[in-house]
Amino acid sequence: MEKRLGKGLESLIPEDKTKKKETIEKIRLKDIIPNPFQPRRTFGEKKMGELVMSMREKGVIQPILVRRKGEQFELIAGERRWRAAQQLEIEEIPAIIRKDIDDSNSLEISLIENIQREELNPMEEARAFKELTDNFTHTLDTVGAMMGKDKTTIANTLRLLALPEEIQNYIEEGLISMGHAKALLSVSSEQKRKMIAKKIIEKGLSVREIEHLVRSLGETRKRVKKTKDPELMQVEEQLRHKFGTKVNIHQGKKRGHIEIQYFSTEDLNRLLSIIL
Repeated sequence: MEKRLGKGLESLIPEDKTKKKETIEKIRLKDIIPNPFQPRRTFGEKKMGELVMSMREKGVIQPILVRRKGEQFELIAGERRWRAAQQLEIEEIPAIIRKDIDDSNSLEISLIENIQREELNPMEEARAFKELTDNFTHTLDTVGAMMGKDKTTIANTLRLLALPEEIQNYIEEGLISMGHAKALLSVSSEQKRKMIAKKIIEKGLSVREIEHLVRSLGETRKRVKKTKDPELMQVEEQLRHKFGTKVNIHQGKKRGHIEIQYFSTEDLNRLLSIIL
């Protein structure tokens, strides 16, 4: 079954409406500059090698997508093909030149193309979602609709950015899975997160094993905090359900404070709209 995204490239590049706004021609590789909004940071050597072999044998079958940037052309989609062409020392490459794409569309199209090809790792997705919500006024709902994912999935992906950079690198390198990362997010101590992450890599621990380990750590913390009022814990649970995020109530002898977690500017605005 063909994988479909909610909004997809079709709605960003509707065929009948864009034919007059695009041309296809061969352009010189040296006139092409990379896309600053490209969500991908890693290009697997194996897949790049396969693409180079395919292009050496069959040529460039699918044009890249670019927009004019002064005297040059900025890549929107097809950076792997462009890089492969450079390795093959090809001088020119077929390209669709679009005249109606702004920065937001450029990021959207690059993001959607990579997700449709299943080429983004979770950290690249998280950074791209953050870029869309922080700098292009998208909400979690609109990003979810565009990606064919629900708002909770988008929010959970954004939560990865709360992990230490060391663990983010592990995720990006494929040493730790998304399932492992979700389990690590429930560990409050950064030092413990790093320690558990290293155990995952060194011992090849499964997600289930890590979840069990994290639960055991949580039980240890709960035993230390036995004095917490059960009614207060119930209120915490009600607030977590209402806000859709982690909420902690810290109560001292006479006063206390409520801690509500958020993971992006848009997520903060969502919480404020509920509170205010």
